[in-house]
Amino acid sequence: MRLTKYGHACVRIEDGNRALVIDPGTFSETEALSGATAVLITHEHEDHIDVGKLAAARKSHPALTVHTHAALAAALGNGATAVAAGDTFTAAGFTVRAVGGEHAEIIDGLPGCPNIGFIVDGVYHPGDSLFVPVEPVDTLLVPASGPWLKLREAIEFVRAVRPTRAFPIHDANLSDIGMQNFDAWLTEEHPTDYARIPLGESVDLNKPDSRR
Repeated sequence: MRLTKYGHACVRIEDGNRALVIDPGTFSETEALSGATAVLITHEHEDHIDVGKLAAARKSHPALTVHTHAALAAALGNGATAVAAGDTFTAAGFTVRAVGGEHAEIIDGLPGCPNIGFIVDGVYHPGDSLFVPVEPVDTLLVPASGPWLKLREAIEFVRAVRPTRAFPIHDANLSDIGMQNFDAWLTEEHPTDYARIPLGESVDLNKPDSRR
């Protein structure tokens, strides 16, 4: 199974001819959606969903399925499937479990919108939340930056989830220095194997140190 990092919070998971994309937002590349057969969207903020790119992909590939929380599924229409925390379903041939349910608070209860995290065959994308699932997580996609996030909280999140390995996402607002600082802290979080996947590059999840 291969994991490819695209801009900000967008990743692509592939296994053979199966391809699934999570959170293709306005900071991510259009190519992330090329040939994908399923899209998972954690919530409606533009850095997690580019409505125009998604509409174009669905027009080009009518069989493309979209899974997200109920309110956003209704807004997208055209066959988008609503999922809720606790649901288990199949997307692009992968087993997916929906967890969490709420966006992390920024201040004064805001933004106050739903946020569904997705565990895809052991790969956990939390969206804009730090929800700790009860099931074991092999690969954690850990948010690195956001108005709702502190470095300490990211570290505590990794410690609570205790994944075998972790890769950063949600990092478009960080400078190169900021990324290096975040990485330096997270690489100390043993026994989790932490590494950064360069944009557009992939890691073989069956071989933790294999990049291609």
